[in-house]
Amino acid sequence: MTDRLNLITDLIAKAKRLGADAADAVVFDSISSGVSYRLGKLEEVERSESSDLGLRVFIGKKQAAVSSTDLSVQALDQLAERAVAMARTTPEDPYCGLAARELLAKKWPELDLEDKLEPSSERLVELARNCEGAAREVEGITNSEGASAGWGRGAVALATSEGFAGSYASTSVSVSVSVLAGEGTGMERDYEFSSAHHVADLADPQKVGHEAAMRTLRRLNPRKVKSQAVPVVYDPRVSNSIVGHLAGAINGVSIARGTSFLKSKMGQRVFPEGTRIVDDPHLVRGVRSKPFDGEGVANRAMNLVEDGVLKTWLLDSASARQLGLTSTGHAARGTGGPPSPSTSNLYLVPGKETPEQLIADIKEGFYVTELIGMGVNGVTGDYSRGASGFWIENGKITYAVSEVTIAGNLNDIFAKIRPANDLIFKYGTNAPTLRIEGMTVAGS
Repeated sequence: MTDRLNLITDLIAKAKRLGADAADAVVFDSISSGVSYRLGKLEEVERSESSDLGLRVFIGKKQAAVSSTDLSVQALDQLAERAVAMARTTPEDPYCGLAARELLAKKWPELDLEDKLEPSSERLVELARNCEGAAREVEGITNSEGASAGWGRGAVALATSEGFAGSYASTSVSVSVSVLAGEGTGMERDYEFSSAHHVADLADPQKVGHEAAMRTLRRLNPRKVKSQAVPVVYDPRVSNSIVGHLAGAINGVSIARGTSFLKSKMGQRVFPEGTRIVDDPHLVRGVRSKPFDGEGVANRAMNLVEDGVLKTWLLDSASARQLGLTSTGHAARGTGGPPSPSTSNLYLVPGKETPEQLIADIKEGFYVTELIGMGVNGVTGDYSRGASGFWIENGKITYAVSEVTIAGNLNDIFAKIRPANDLIFKYGTNAPTLRIEGMTVAGS
């Protein structure tokens, strides 16, 4: 990727010659291919390639960001001219600027994110066909929304006028399927998927298909439940959303604006004793691993919550300046604007109990497998989500439940979390099965 680094380094120099005091540039190159397969027939085969470049320039405390998919010399000359002209006319931002030189990454680990083997279209078709076939073979499955398989490669090159220049590439491969069971108004659907950086790490597509079918069948004949306060248990499919709400609440932009319900909780116990929540950008083959952040700042694994105590905000350079702090290496960058804070591989460290032990003493409770809607107030922490799943009776998961709402406040939810021991790294944000006491389940 030396050619890309040379390209954006030259572009930065060009912007400075035109009058910029400082600049950074990033270029994303991507290739993707995919197939869709439904009811035993190939429906679509597609492939795309793209390049996108972003340039950000500074004149004093003014900044402007421009982007282009045309990487020709003439287009980039015009891009630099336009960026500098825009910066001269924009309002001042006292917190803008490049990351400080002393924070920039000088070396970074090899994270094994790129698989050199690209699967053929025929191989992708085989993955999708086997996945859907396994799902449709299960008795009780009546229809299919289709299976898909895809592969992609993305490469990032970033440079700044403070002397940083770095690049990396990652690949991804995936297979998924969604099927239906039942008839008429009694139909239910569910899905399953697997994704990985390397083809060798992808789950057996037939197992993926079978699991999708079994999940669908378990949802048949759902019942309503009466409104009540009970323990709510989140399946790992949805438990990561709770950790995601923490990430949103400690985002430096929200803290700087005073729009987070956790804005005054730094250094306080927010979760139960023993709880640890980690963000680790350097997990080998991690879903969201990256060797440096979107400003070239050195990143590292951090405990966001340690022994239940909130330890840090998620900061890029701008939000850190506004709060009088230092970037935590959480900047994420696109091409159309300045960076903003974001997590990488975020996870809640598992507990010691099995999921079965976690629910063993629940006389009545709700096991959540799907959440609907986004009824979360980031300012107050009020939480209300549509949900479906299964009812728990006498420590056992029993019948399917649909059309209910679960509600509470994230301050209380965080304080009552009890994790099981079944953490699996499947998403960018992960958590084990979670039990939360005394949530309101609003049903019929």
